[in-house]
Amino acid sequence: MNGIKVEFSMKFTSRDMSLKRTPSKKQTGVFGVKISVVTKRERSKVPYIVRQCVEEVEKRGIEEVGIYRISGVATDIQALKAVFDANNKDILLMLSDMDINAIAGTLKLYFRELPEPLLTDRLYPAFMEGIALSDPAAKENCMMHLLRSLPDPNLITFLFLLEHLKRVAEKEPINKMSLHNLATVFGPTLLRPSEVESKAHLTSAADIWSHDVMAQVQVLLYYLQHPPISFAELKRNTLYFSTDV
Repeated sequence: MNGIKVEFSMKFTSRDMSLKRTPSKKQTGVFGVKISVVTKRERSKVPYIVRQCVEEVEKRGIEEVGIYRISGVATDIQALKAVFDANNKDILLMLSDMDINAIAGTLKLYFRELPEPLLTDRLYPAFMEGIALSDPAAKENCMMHLLRSLPDPNLITFLFLLEHLKRVAEKEPINKMSLHNLATVFGPTLLRPSEVESKAHLTSAADIWSHDVMAQVQVLLYYLQHPPISFAELKRNTLYFSTDV
């Protein structure tokens, strides 16, 4: 057009590669680093990045239509990722100026890039079996026992995120994000196994998008619809549960 030649190229990334969890080679940051390593280094119960992103979303994004569903600008998310990884002193200032969808996207990216899912590779098959149980009492016992089985940093962070997502869903008439919508966004992010584990119980790439994804969504939805779950209460019940079965 008018003597201007436009060229572009496209690169195909297989579905398996796009879903791959890749541990970071740098253990000094937070992205791609085990949550236990991050919380121990920070001397915190919940990673700083999770607390700050949640706080910012609740401060000025909880009524944003499509929060967590609408993607932020990729360059903004990468900029936030770099700042958190470097533990830059300007993090809070940058967060206050950043588009809220980029902050929401950064939180999702953090969980997506964990070297193993927040609900762990080890427990993944049990979560899949537990959510398929038809007896309500058996399902309740199984799903609560699985939470008790999580490492403390994973469990505390999961419960922290759970309560945040419930507060987001309370604004559904305004933000259009129901519990089911939030479970659809976060379920695979929190449960999708790492690449090695995926091969053990997924027979084809299509399974990732069908049966397993639906089950991952249902697992998170189960906990979102459950009455408030207390870390202390779960731990108090650990001994009772272990001697009762």
